[in-house]
Amino acid sequence: MLVTGECVADIVQEPGLADRVHPGGSPANVAYGLARLGHEAHFLTQLGDDRLGELIAAHLRSAGVVLHTDGPEDVRTPSAVVHLDSAGSARYSFDIAWTLRETPVPDGRTHLHLGSIGAAVQPGATTVLALAEKLRPTATISYDPNVRPALMGDHADAVAQVERCVAHSDLVKASDEDLSWLYPGRPLESIAAQWATAEAGPALVLITRGAEGALARTATLTVEQPSAPVEVVDTVGAGDAFMSGTLHALDGAGLLGAAARERLAALDTATLRQVLRYGAASAAVTVSRAGANPPDLAELTAALPRD
Repeated sequence: MLVTGECVADIVQEPGLADRVHPGGSPANVAYGLARLGHEAHFLTQLGDDRLGELIAAHLRSAGVVLHTDGPEDVRTPSAVVHLDSAGSARYSFDIAWTLRETPVPDGRTHLHLGSIGAAVQPGATTVLALAEKLRPTATISYDPNVRPALMGDHADAVAQVERCVAHSDLVKASDEDLSWLYPGRPLESIAAQWATAEAGPALVLITRGAEGALARTATLTVEQPSAPVEVVDTVGAGDAFMSGTLHALDGAGLLGAAARERLAALDTATLRQVLRYGAASAAVTVSRAGANPPDLAELTAALPRD
């Protein structure tokens, strides 16, 4: 699988504790999570030639992620100050530039995941969307808007960019917070139905709702999955772990790659439930410990709910 988007050094600030630095960035977390689950994960990104860039590169490579960058950069590695409240909920402030240029990627990738800042901030977002257009004849596309309001610019422009990415995707995962910012006041199910039934758009829409669980929507089906009971340490990287767990399940079912597009569009209830179980279990492991630390395959298997 190929993932593209930003790397970010998360500087975690928590009341009463010293600052901690964790490698992060939503697409980077997804690539790391996929590699931890045993997948050949390639990651196209942009890194500064600095201490934080070295930290992130070493972290990703430690899990087996294959890094592809667009060459030497004179920009700083992006960083985000993560403010954690007493309940472990995260609030972010960013120092980021995103100028990704067109870069060769390995042939034979059957799935591309994109999202977050990398698909929103120009000029790099144009490069990301062009890659999706280029790979779509051979690969399925997944997208997570992972909205960061401080970086999204004009609201109408941001919504238009998200909708362009949605239209290029086979699978979209969004949180309730993402959708509430994009479409204030609209019911989540209405948004999911709109995306899943559009002529050009995803076959599968997943909405994560924190403690209320997750929802899957296709053109004809709606399936819900409760959250796994877990003691939350923090929520950093939870949505990204849900994404990597979901992609792992879809790949295991033979539902990724352009050749599987028709089967992905015809998912049955049992398969949808299984996909949601994997995503929810992966997120549950991640929130049970500090930072964006997704499960390996053994941990994910152990966390799956027993019927």
